[in-house]
Amino acid sequence: MDSPQIIETSVGLSNLVDYLRQFPSIACDTESNGLFAYYERVCLIQLSVDAGQAIEDYIVDPFAIDQMQDLGQLFADPEIEIIFHAAEYDIISMKRDFSFEFTHLFDTYIAARVLGYDKVGLGALLERYFGIDVDKRFQQANWSLRPLPEDQLAYAQMDTHYLPALRDLLAAELQKKNYLAEAREIFAEISQAPAASRAFDPEGFWRIRTPRPLQPTEAAVLRDLYQWRERQAAQQNIPPYKVMRDNELVAIAMMQPRHIDHLERIKGASRQSLKRYGRSIIHLVKHAQQSPPPSPPQQQSQPDEDILNRYQALYEWRKRRAAKRGVEGDIIISKSALWALAHHVPANLHELEQIPEIGPYRRQQYAVELLEILRSV
Repeated sequence: MDSPQIIETSVGLSNLVDYLRQFPSIACDTESNGLFAYYERVCLIQLSVDAGQAIEDYIVDPFAIDQMQDLGQLFADPEIEIIFHAAEYDIISMKRDFSFEFTHLFDTYIAARVLGYDKVGLGALLERYFGIDVDKRFQQANWSLRPLPEDQLAYAQMDTHYLPALRDLLAAELQKKNYLAEAREIFAEISQAPAASRAFDPEGFWRIRTPRPLQPTEAAVLRDLYQWRERQAAQQNIPPYKVMRDNELVAIAMMQPRHIDHLERIKGASRQSLKRYGRSIIHLVKHAQQSPPPSPPQQQSQPDEDILNRYQALYEWRKRRAAKRGVEGDIIISKSALWALAHHVPANLHELEQIPEIGPYRRQQYAVELLEILRSV
């Protein structure tokens, strides 16, 4: 591969976008720094196009560019197909950071799943179609570093360089097996995924797994530790897990140490973290023991028995359908669509059309079966 062209100015990006508008499809990928920063950011945007004689690769540096709107307009153009592999994470990240919108996608990961492939990772597909063994050294690299080493940039380039050719091969297989319309319906759903959120939920400690239900005082300690960890992560600009992992928070909450020496008894905890934060932890534990315990979140009401029975019948139908075709269940129809059917119970095609979770392709393919199941439960 030739080295990618690095785009580091707003003028350079504007000129690139004007050039790329001539191509019917553009491959895209992103690299982020979620393993290294409190507020994750998109650090690179890789782009590749098939220019006929060669694949041209570009790497856009959002850290160096003030205005990203031109690229957003390109991505929102319904006449230009944007090719991704496993698009959802890239899309929600770019929506969060740049308010981009997407209207016309092709996702090689989804395409491979629709075709029923066992191995659908990009590395597996590149090996399958092109005999390429992908170097995985930089999968967990820090993409916010500047300047980036040449070999790290080459790794980023690989993520899009072969996507135009891979897209064409998968699209041909989808067309041959009459699955292209189905895949495009899933692509359209992914394009509407909401932007990733940076909001911190102070009640999120209730979602941490514990070996047994917590006593009220233990829950209070876990709450205070959880919120303290978030403050530490923000101050140090690191991910919360690098301050202390969930299992460490739980172990401290259940032990409730009163002295720093007691921290040494906590199994599986980082000695370095306990040494660094020991005094803060002991103070937090003492404070939490004297604070009102948190009220557990209200349990969501269970759907009534008729809804559950309808959902189970639909779920079993989906399971049989997926097994017969050799794909996973969500390729046939999503769980959210099953719940929508179970709740609304459409009696005819017109009523089925009012359920937005079910697109035209799935209505055409499965309407008769779905309505029959709902009538029979």
